[in-house]
Amino acid sequence: MNAQHDHHEHHDHGHHDHGHAHHHHHDHSNVDTTSRAFAVGVSLNMAFVVIEIGFGIYADSLSLLADAGHNFSDVIGLLAAWGSMILARRLPSLRFSYGLRSTTILAALANAMLLLIAVGGISWEAIRRFSEPMAVNEPVMIWVALAGVVVNTITALMLMKGHKDDLNLRGAFVHMVADAAVSVGVALAGVGMMLTGWLWLDPAISLLIAAVIFIGTWGLFKQSLKLALHAVPDAVDPAKIQAYLLGLPQVREVHDLHIWGMSTTENALTVHLVTPEGHPGDAFLDSIADELAHRFHIGHATFQIELGDHDVMCRLAPAEVV
Repeated sequence: MNAQHDHHEHHDHGHHDHGHAHHHHHDHSNVDTTSRAFAVGVSLNMAFVVIEIGFGIYADSLSLLADAGHNFSDVIGLLAAWGSMILARRLPSLRFSYGLRSTTILAALANAMLLLIAVGGISWEAIRRFSEPMAVNEPVMIWVALAGVVVNTITALMLMKGHKDDLNLRGAFVHMVADAAVSVGVALAGVGMMLTGWLWLDPAISLLIAAVIFIGTWGLFKQSLKLALHAVPDAVDPAKIQAYLLGLPQVREVHDLHIWGMSTTENALTVHLVTPEGHPGDAFLDSIADELAHRFHIGHATFQIELGDHDVMCRLAPAEVV
């Protein structure tokens, strides 16, 4: 029985390696493009952060400084996402049997936490500014904000490809889009202060910036935290996978089903299949692996075949046992 199990796992890992190699061959064409996008995005945003801090201090504009703080946290986030993408390409080893793919999850989580801390800092300073409004150099504020719209839009466009499939890229893309929108808000606040003289518009737009960051970051934080805790990825329906496996004619029972994200883009599955009629054959396992990959986005599947011997109950069969 154990020999059967070992053979099946080995076969499926062989199948996985074939599919995984194909997957990375496909991804490799995008890796250099994405790396260039990160490099340009980091350079542009870092240069703009320095400019924005300088002019924010010169113009006494809290909203410019708040936006600079947000942009700097995005630079850190871009660097983390970029670094994790490079680490994820490292080959597996005996000690790190999945390679370093999960660094993409840690980067997404760190990025989200960094942004939430920035929200707190911006909100605190904005509330303090309401009681002590300060005069602002509106023309400088407007022009610097408009420059921010350009920088963030360029970066977002470069990160657009692949952002729907990768949590890290999506986080970076969403932040760049949010930054562009926030910069528009800062420019409008400057115009509003020029026309009305309402100094409270500066801290008010800072609070709006904080709210935009929080709304855009909360979903990223929840998803990356769940992935870090090995939860089933949101794009995968475990009930449908279980129903599919139970619907196979050779399978009488399914238990010890586990699905988790190896990275922000790759999912893994392990499951015990009870097949009373005996070993269903390698071709059968190969067809299941193909179906899980194409229909359910599971790229790495491992099966344990059991014959349902009533004298030997699988110790992992109860649902509450892990």
